[in-house]
Order: sequence, then C-alpha cells, then structure tokens
Amino acid sequence: MIRVHAEHGALVAREGLSICFYMRRSHVDIAQAVIRSLETYVRAVGPQALGWYVDQEGDWQELDTTGWAHIWSELHERSGPIVELSDTPSGASQYEFEYYGKPLEAPLFVKNPDEVSAVSFWLPSEYLEKHGPTHVRELALELAAPLPFNSGHAGLAINALMQLLGVSEQLRPWCFRYPGMDVQILANASGDVGTRVRGAHWLTFLGQPVLGELGGAAGMRSRLSSPDITVQEMDGDRAVVTLGTWPEAGDTEQGQHLPLHRELARVLEPWRHHERYRWHEFSAEDMRRWERRFLD
Repeated sequence: MIRVHAEHGALVAREGLSICFYMRRSHVDIAQAVIRSLETYVRAVGPQALGWYVDQEGDWQELDTTGWAHIWSELHERSGPIVELSDTPSGASQYEFEYYGKPLEAPLFVKNPDEVSAVSFWLPSEYLEKHGPTHVRELALELAAPLPFNSGHAGLAINALMQLLGVSEQLRPWCFRYPGMDVQILANASGDVGTRVRGAHWLTFLGQPVLGELGGAAGMRSRLSSPDITVQEMDGDRAVVTLGTWPEAGDTEQGQHLPLHRELARVLEPWRHHERYRWHEFSAEDMRRWERRFLD
C-alpha cells in the first residue's frame, strides 16, 4: 500500500489501477466513443464515485445534476475539451476520469504528429481486491471497445499530484522498488506519445501502426514465448496483450523483477515512447533509468 502525504497532511499519492488510451484523432471524430466509455465507467463504479469536476477556471465544483449537464455539453459541443472528474477535490483520487480532447487540425497541433487525444480511468486497489482481476480486465476491454486507440495500457499505478514540488522526490523509492507501478502525467503524454507505446503493462493495448508493423496479433504471438502471456485480437485491427492473471507490482528488493514485463518490453522497444518532460526532482538519468526499468 502506497500513501504519500504532504507536510500539512494532504494525501498527494496513492496506489491504484489506471486504464489509459491514446488516440491520434481529433475530438470531434471520437467524442461519441469517449462518451460511451465514460458511461461504461460510471455504470461500473457507480455515479456516487465521482463527485467533483474541474471548471474552465481550474476550480473544483460539485458534480451534481447541473455539473453533469455541463460535462456532457463540454464533450458534445467543444472542439478541444479538457475534462477531469474525481471523487475528491483535494489530494490523490481513488476514482478519476481525465480526458484531453484535441482539435488536431488546428494550427496549434497540426504540425506536431505526437499530439493525441488521451483518456484515463482510475480505480482504487480495493476495487481489484473486491471484484478480482477478471472483472477489471473485462471492464478495461469494455472501456477500450469504442475507442479507436493507437495504444493504451492498464495496470497498477501511482496516482500522484506530480505537479507539486517534492512529490516526485517522495515517490523515488517506490518507483524503483516496484517497477510494475506505472507513474503517468496524462497531460504530458497527450502532447508527445504520438502513435508509440508507453512500454509494458499488465494489459498493453496495441493499435495501428505498431500492431501492423509487428505483423498483427499473430506476429505478436510469434515474438512471445511465455505461456503466461496472451494476445487477444480486437475489432478494428487492434489487440490486447495480457501479462499473467493478476497485475503485479514486482519488488526489486525481493528479487521480483517481473519477467513477463521484461519479455514484452524487449519486443516493444523499437516503438517505445520516450518521456519528453522530466518529473520535478528526477534528473535526466533518473528518467532514463525509470523508462528502461524492464530493459536494463
């Protein structure tokens, strides 16, 4: 269990599960798909799980009937909505929906092929313990189904307020001890992941062009030797690679180096995304070491 508190007591990081997808598509082309996935998520976690949203001024507002009407309006009508929903207006979330929709044809984005629309769904680790990994995997597949993703991933992660000074320094020991715990800043990834993949995860979703360059689902299977790794085809020239039954954090102090993650990471290395932005207290070498934690 990971809980990191600020000096004044606020919870600034906690472990959970994240489900993320990256789409090299403009928001207007995927709005209905994102709405369908959000509706699926709300049905799964219950409407009471999300009680707050961030307004256009960056302030938290209660997600009541009026708030939901505003959210649906944003997703339906704006060309580049940023939507953040959470169970709490302060501290690290247990349940969270985050979406960066981009008008990729706009001058601000058109010359950058690495800009994407990106979405994430968060679950607390208690949700996994209560419902089990089969349910969580099925939920991730249901969230993925309508989305024309180029890549995506799901698994254990640290939900942290990385924009705050000092948080990444406090996370340093956890990052390097538990390599299966992802750390992500969706706003950053949406600006530079492009059509590449963010390494190996419990569930790694592959779309085009990477899956095609790997030879499709069959080509992907042929590159993986472990019987505990499965490759499942999805509609629309997509696939999901699953590493074992349960998502695992690993523990380098106990010699748990996650061999399934390492096997997949080696296959995906030519298409791996490199973080463009350092976390506050991480040096360039720290970032390189963390990104290559399944390769070195």
